[in-house]
Order: sequence, then C-alpha cells, then structure tokens
Amino acid sequence: MQHWKAIVATAAIALCSATTQAQAQTAQQPIVIKFSHVVAANTSKGKTADYFKKIVEERTGGRVKVEVYPNSQLYKDKEELEALQMGSVQMLAPTFGKFGPMGVREFEVFDLPYLFDNMAQAQKVTQGPIGHALLKKLDAKGLTGLAMWDSGFLDWTSNKPIQKPSDIKGMKIRIQSSKVIDARTRVVGALPQVMPWSEIYQGLQTGVVDGQENPPSIVSTAKLFEVQKFMTISEHGYHGYVFIANKRFWDSLPADLKPVMDKAVKDATEYFNSNAKKENDDALEDIRKTGKMKILTMTPEEKNEWKAIQYKVHREMEDRIGKDLIQSIYKEIGRGPDGK
Repeated sequence: MQHWKAIVATAAIALCSATTQAQAQTAQQPIVIKFSHVVAANTSKGKTADYFKKIVEERTGGRVKVEVYPNSQLYKDKEELEALQMGSVQMLAPTFGKFGPMGVREFEVFDLPYLFDNMAQAQKVTQGPIGHALLKKLDAKGLTGLAMWDSGFLDWTSNKPIQKPSDIKGMKIRIQSSKVIDARTRVVGALPQVMPWSEIYQGLQTGVVDGQENPPSIVSTAKLFEVQKFMTISEHGYHGYVFIANKRFWDSLPADLKPVMDKAVKDATEYFNSNAKKENDDALEDIRKTGKMKILTMTPEEKNEWKAIQYKVHREMEDRIGKDLIQSIYKEIGRGPDGK
C-alpha cells in the first residue's frame, strides 16, 4: 500500500511540475500586436510605426512583439477598420475621414477646407481638450483612441496647372470616403472619385482620375511625380492620422505593461509630430530635384478666391458634424470660417 502511495505521489508531483512548466512557457509567449497601414514604410506614418515597434519591444524586454504591415499588405482602406474591430489586427493609424462611414462623423470636422491657417492652430485642437474628447468617442465602436498625429496640409497634384478654382472644374479627383471631402471637392466644380490608396498610382497613370490631394511627403514616397506633371502648394486641407487600437485588446494588457505602452504611444506621437514638417520640406525638395513635376505656389489672392467658394462647406456640414464642435474649434484657434 505504501508503495502505491509513493507512486501516486510521484506521479502527482510530475504532473504538477509539467503543468507549471507549460504555464511558464505560455507566460513567456510574447503579446503580438499587428500594426497595419496602407502607405509605404518610408513615409512619416511608416517610420513612426517602425519606431513604435522598436521602443515597445525594447522597453518590454520582448514581452510585446509588434508586427508592422505597410502598403496595404493585410487590408485596404475600406477593410482595415473592420479588421481592427474584429480583432484581426490590433493597431491602425487611419486618416480622420475614415471614421465618418462608421458613424463617428465628428472626425470629419478635420476635412473642412482651410480649417487651420498653420500647424500651431491644428495642434491646439488635435493635442488639446477637443482632440482628447473626440478620441473618447471611439470607445463605443470598440476602439481605443490613443493619439492624433499631425501630418501637414494637402496640396493638389494634376496633369494640368491648378491655381484658380476654375482650373479644377470638371477634373476627376481621387478622394477618401468622407462626405466633407466630397463636398469641398464638388463645390469648386471637380468630380470626386473615391479610390483606395493602393490603387491611386495606377489610377493616375491610366487616367481613371486626373488628380489627387496629399502632403508632399506622401506625394514623394508614392512617386506620384512619375504620373503627374504639376503640384500646387495650396494647403487647402489639413491632413493627419488617428492612432487607434482594438479596445478589447488594449484593455486586456497586463497592468504592469500599461504604463509602458502609454509612454510608447506618447513618445511615438512626439516622434511623428516633431518630424512631420521636415519630412514635408525634404520631400518637396526631392520632388523638385526629379525635374518631373513642376511645383506651383498659390498667391494669397488666389488662395482667397478658393476660400471664398469653399468656406460655405463649413456651414453646409454643421448638421452632419455638429455646429457646436465647429464653433468650439473656431473659438480655440481664435478665428471664424471667414478667416477673421
């Protein structure tokens, strides 16, 4: 009897030891974050995604592994937010206009034409109380709004010069799926065409669309100077990203890792925002050096002509975006929709 008791006790100890070892191995498995985005790795967003990966893996000692998938390797524009909500990926950094179709229309306020005169005004909003309040609205959609990244301002590219509003009339312009962008494009007589970013080069090359709008850094890294003859420094719209995570995933992070991850988000945001202007300035110079794209600059008088037409979109979109939100931005930056 004592013999069998010894065998059972030995077996129990062995089973306990095996279970402990298995649990230890499981505990050592890294937490994997799939970070998907639609632009090239050498863009501001791509570089920041790689920077985030680096600091997270270093600071967590490998407990968190970040896998970055650029260039729509996993999902295209229209697919990535749904994939995030389903948990197929854990992080994204889409543009503001992507949230309107999913029911958070307030983010489309950033698509209003000539909303900001400069980046200092933009950051008073995106990095201040208004921006933080907007991020909280994503909770209801199963997302955690982590930060806003300020990319710069939009410029036109095309195969014929665009300086006056009459120049763009009848042109097919690639846009994102934002009702506000659609409205600001139509109001000057252009024909907006929603197209995924992954298809834009070919679309411009084949003439499916005649032009598009993006900051210089994106125009350069996407090599749009190969398929467009002109770029107009119009700065007619603000461009930025919202750094977001799947809420269930973010809330499930171990308590000791949360402050580390929060600090990594903050540092990645500072990295992006501090480099954005230089990225755009350098890109503009790179485009000039190619000799393939002529760069035009609007005069103040020409820009005022555009504003006089496009500012009406601010009023037209009050019901969609929220008049109070629009007014709160005017108050924060110290001017109204007429620029005064």
